[in-house]
Amino acid sequence: MSDAKLQSVISALTQVATQLNAMPTSQSAPDANCVKLNTNENPFPLPMMVMQSALAALERHYMYPEDDNLSLRTAAADAYGLSQDQVIAGNGSSELLGLIYRAFLSPGDSVAMMSPGFSFNRKLAMLQGARFLEVEWGESYSLPTEQLLLGPAKDAKFILLANPNNPTGTFVPVAEIDRLVDQSNRLIVVDEAYVDFAPDDALRLVDRHSNLMILRTFSKGYAAAGIRVGFGFGHPELIGRLRNLQNVFNMNLIGHAVGISILSHRADYDENHRYIKHERQRATTALSQFGFSVIPSHTNFLLARVPPGQDGKWWHASLDRRNILVAVFPDDGLENYIRISIGTKTQMDTFISAVRDISESL
Repeated sequence: MSDAKLQSVISALTQVATQLNAMPTSQSAPDANCVKLNTNENPFPLPMMVMQSALAALERHYMYPEDDNLSLRTAAADAYGLSQDQVIAGNGSSELLGLIYRAFLSPGDSVAMMSPGFSFNRKLAMLQGARFLEVEWGESYSLPTEQLLLGPAKDAKFILLANPNNPTGTFVPVAEIDRLVDQSNRLIVVDEAYVDFAPDDALRLVDRHSNLMILRTFSKGYAAAGIRVGFGFGHPELIGRLRNLQNVFNMNLIGHAVGISILSHRADYDENHRYIKHERQRATTALSQFGFSVIPSHTNFLLARVPPGQDGKWWHASLDRRNILVAVFPDDGLENYIRISIGTKTQMDTFISAVRDISESL
């Protein structure tokens, strides 16, 4: 296609699409031998029963998956004590988050998110032509209810709250969420992606509030990030409308099978969760000894302020040279932080050793 024809085609894109830069045509994949601690994966094998369910599903590879994810939704309803029509299943909770944006936002509308938070929400708002409002966390990461109800966010079509929060790892008591939802007449979306590492969850509030929706995923607590299984829980009227927006066959056979099996074998992950909490504390102690300031975490990652006089990008680059990947953020206020996923003992030993070596060389 000539440049003139290409420009003609691009000019026909929607206004939102023209604002997006083209993705690079080639990106290098991470070294297979790297210590990958930058995307909060749970790097442990699936329990044998769950793995067997995946292999059995693969034998039916020639069939379409079940429409409307009926069996998976039923299994989730039974596991969590809800009705089937209170559950939507998705290709990860990120798909469900996108559905909420499509359902609630028109160009010029606004949506509010606690900040810092999951940055992908900014892109979802832009795709709908909506304004994205970021409300800063209160002191000690308490929920600023008054600002959300009466401040700049008072006209937002819905409010996003991750609990525990990413990237800070902090946790808001469920009673605070209950009060916010009770006082608001807008939708409150609580993303509980990391709730399996936290002291409590808000699922019991679903039957009490018609304006609450809770998102869950099996990516973090259940080591299934590559299989893409997520859920939304809420009022049947809201859930039914979102289900009607979903793409046909939005999930695959393996996702269905693994999701149903995990729901039946959640207790098999108890040791996994205990291990991650233990390594989380070990890494916190080690980093503190090297001059980092670590925010107390209720997730499978740590957000750590680097020692005085350094910044997050410098530490990111220093660790990268040792084939260790951690996350950094461009957000205001996070320049001096790195985020470290909790990995296997070998991975964490390598990370801690590298931090020690780098610190001693300064």
